[in-house]
Amino acid sequence: MNDNLFDRLFRDGTGEIVAAQAPNLPILVWISATLLKLIFKTGQVKFGLDILAFSSLLYWSFLEITQGATYFRRDLGVFVLIALIISVIERFGKIPAVTASSNRATS
Repeated sequence: MNDNLFDRLFRDGTGEIVAAQAPNLPILVWISATLLKLIFKTGQVKFGLDILAFSSLLYWSFLEITQGATYFRRDLGVFVLIALIISVIERFGKIPAVTASSNRATS
């Protein structure tokens, strides 16, 4: 087996090309939660679906980084993890700052 870039990215330990596979459970949960968010656009259900979608994608990326069959799959897991971290940072930037005046109890 050649040790070129294509082989390193897309062949597993047995030499088989592994570029795509059937979606596993975390991806199916992410897809389902994302589609349901199109129906539930506000409220606690959407908030719960946001958490479910985020956590399932986070778990999927962890699985790909640690158990991915090829370097491509592991790199894809790293890319998704970085995108998730960036999305969290962007969301925290939109949360209004808590000030001392907003913490005071009203009489």
